[in-house]
Amino acid sequence: MNTEALIQKAINKKIISFNKDRTRITYLLQNKTKSYKTEEIVQVDAYLKLIFDYNYPKENIKLFVPVKMGSDNREADIVVYSDKTHTKPLIVIECKKSDVSEAEYKQSVAQGFSYAVSIGADFVWATSNIKNEYYQVSKKYPQKHEEIANIPKLGGKVAAYKYAKNGNSDYFDLSIVSEDELTARFKQAHNALWGGGELNPSEAFDELDKLIFCKIWDERALRRTGEAYDFQIITESNNGEIDNQATLDNLAERIHKLYDKGKEKDPEVFKENIRLSPSRIKTVVEYLQHINLSATDLDSKGRAFETFMGSFFRGDFGQYFTPRPIVQFIVDALPITHESMVLDTSCGSGGFLLHALDKVRKEADEYYPDGIAIDGKKESAEHHNHWHDFAEKKLCGIEINEQIARTAKMNMIIHDDGHTNVIAADGLLPIDDIVVKNQNNEDVIIQQGITSLTQNTNFENNNFDFIITNPPFGSSIRQTEQAYMHQYSMAKKDLDWLKPNDKTKNRDNQSTEVLFIEKCHKYLKEGGYLAIVVPDGILTNSSLQYVRDNIEADYRIVAIVSMPQTAFSATGAGVKSSVMFLRKHTAQTTETIKAQKQSIKDDILGNTQFFKQLSDINTNKKTDIKNSIGFENTDNLEPEELNKTEAYKNWKKSVNEAYKSKIDNIKEKLNDKYLADKKSQLQDYDIFMAIAENIGYDATGKPTNNNELDFIGQELQRFIESLG
Repeated sequence: MNTEALIQKAINKKIISFNKDRTRITYLLQNKTKSYKTEEIVQVDAYLKLIFDYNYPKENIKLFVPVKMGSDNREADIVVYSDKTHTKPLIVIECKKSDVSEAEYKQSVAQGFSYAVSIGADFVWATSNIKNEYYQVSKKYPQKHEEIANIPKLGGKVAAYKYAKNGNSDYFDLSIVSEDELTARFKQAHNALWGGGELNPSEAFDELDKLIFCKIWDERALRRTGEAYDFQIITESNNGEIDNQATLDNLAERIHKLYDKGKEKDPEVFKENIRLSPSRIKTVVEYLQHINLSATDLDSKGRAFETFMGSFFRGDFGQYFTPRPIVQFIVDALPITHESMVLDTSCGSGGFLLHALDKVRKEADEYYPDGIAIDGKKESAEHHNHWHDFAEKKLCGIEINEQIARTAKMNMIIHDDGHTNVIAADGLLPIDDIVVKNQNNEDVIIQQGITSLTQNTNFENNNFDFIITNPPFGSSIRQTEQAYMHQYSMAKKDLDWLKPNDKTKNRDNQSTEVLFIEKCHKYLKEGGYLAIVVPDGILTNSSLQYVRDNIEADYRIVAIVSMPQTAFSATGAGVKSSVMFLRKHTAQTTETIKAQKQSIKDDILGNTQFFKQLSDINTNKKTDIKNSIGFENTDNLEPEELNKTEAYKNWKKSVNEAYKSKIDNIKEKLNDKYLADKKSQLQDYDIFMAIAENIGYDATGKPTNNNELDFIGQELQRFIESLG
């Protein structure tokens, strides 16, 4: 039972009450009123669990109990007694706020233990709600912390473990938690791993990912009702006494077995073994052992994981995260179905992929409304297969950063699969090199004795219906750094049609966003859609006209939607950007457009006899310079002496500039003529244009109540549908 349900039940049974704005709580049995915040929220939760989950009579429970500690007077948060007269203390409960640090939590354990020893209690429960530890007070001297799996229920014994499938009178079942609580658990577990300095935050993130992976595999394992889960603390004894070290070692052994089993089934997710010590493994298990990830609402656990990822990666890896409103706008506008092949060439943590999966899941809701899993009802096979086949076979991602790629795979696992089609590779590599790299990775895995492999055969040119992506921009790839650069036409300088005998040359470098536009064209089927976030320079810079010319030939421009300057400010990027929707032309259409453009250029050159004009101008220039026309040789110097004077050099420079200006003016007129003729002769079509000034969040990433992308997306969706 979750906290809110416990509170409502307690109010109905007149155990507690609140004031109108719920800022103060009254414990009716003791008639004590407290401010309802931080630690008090945790204390109320523990108090009500003792009554409703552990079945202790409320009369046996006392709050705010004075404890004499030497010369000091302290106060235990909660004490459970064996009797209503409060003569025999049984359990001391020490409560801390939910976001307590690991060091503070350990202090609360020591504090609760000292109270228990002082008053003669048998057990200690230290809780922050997010984390719980239970101890039995040793009867031998010196008294030591004997950790147990759980405190006993009323009239029960100390059980070796707490969680069993479906639960019973002695054990608890796993719980579905809220999005906020799940996010908090992820964050607290991560902070606990790196807070001590043994791991850096990045290493801690990887290790936490591995244990979440183990948790999911434990929940998926077949087990009968009443059987214990492996991902939990199970108390071990030696000669009748609790053995804390054996408890640690056996927990670590179970976790490693879960991990090995998961790696066998999903070898592409993690390559390295778990690096955590048994005590560190225990720390994470204590944060996650009681939650039911499988049964938690997909949206809630997905958002929780994304929120946790965002809080961790924002400092160093913000470029990998496209804000949710932009992702949702792009995916919702496109006609993606369960039959679509979908790719993100720079998938980051998998945001675009997950929204595409969510779209197909909603499609399954429409086709199989009776098959939706609600309130514990099992999802129908038809509903499951509809979206799962899409995730497994048609939803693909490429991510250059291996750590982020693993995170994307974990994100997909948490959303119930699709991760097998996320690969770690440079998205700009030729397709053959990507396939080879993947096969090499698999060869290594085979040598380790794992034969259950997923073949990523989807990464082929001309294979995808939709590419949805936000590629990295603002950086350049140099010809000298990447051997694949020569395979990109936009890594070469275009021939200048107004320059005689011009030859194709390689560019020294090219921006990543330009290369990704060309790469996506290769991956798309004819008629396939590309939705890509680009810096506005692609659309406006005169030096990038050749990029727009290539786009014009390769794609039908469907829509340009301008984002506000602050769209990516929260992730550390301030570049003004837009979302460009393109549809790949057939090869014949592209060749026709290129031929039409060349024909227009040829006609202009022929009609104006430009190259003859150019030759005549250059001849006249040489004649003027040779004969010093327009230069007054007042000193009657000989040519060889004249050439050395500053006056002559300045005059010659001005002549060159004058003739160059004359040529540039002619070229400008011819270019204008070309653009005008191209506009009149090439096929005309409508382009959806929109400017979004408010997109659901501000420059800090804080949500707002105004998202113009909702309306723009609906109109764009209708526009795309009209294209057929």
